[in-house]
Amino acid sequence: MKKTLLSFILLIAVSISGFSQIDKIVGKWKTIDDKDGSTKSIVFIFKATNGKYYGKVEKLFKNVDALCTECVGANKDKPKLGMMVINNMVEKDNSLSGGTILDPNNGKVYKCNISVDEKTGHLNVRGSLDKGGWIGRSQTWLREQ
Repeated sequence: MKKTLLSFILLIAVSISGFSQIDKIVGKWKTIDDKDGSTKSIVFIFKATNGKYYGKVEKLFKNVDALCTECVGANKDKPKLGMMVINNMVEKDNSLSGGTILDPNNGKVYKCNISVDEKTGHLNVRGSLDKGGWIGRSQTWLREQ
């Protein structure tokens, strides 16, 4: 009986911690310029009604009227402000993966993995050319207060 109760409590604790990790990803994040460390934009990450996660540019700090001239398809020459840059992400192992991230500066779409650094609370965003995430680059985004 005690083992069953302990197992049940442990299962609930693990389940709650898993939900809280994803809850930490949802919200507003500052994207940082790799070159000079300045804030580039605010991206709002949210869960849509289809159960997948998306990220939309809510604020630009420079060139607020900039268009995505390098984009192809539906995003071609559309404003970067309001653009959906993170698409079709799904929960997996306390992170988001399986979707894509658009770099509106060069119009390229990359496979994406997103997780929270437990020590700093920062968001680790990895865009890669390959599914395994070996060929690409990572960025650290900061929580917007």
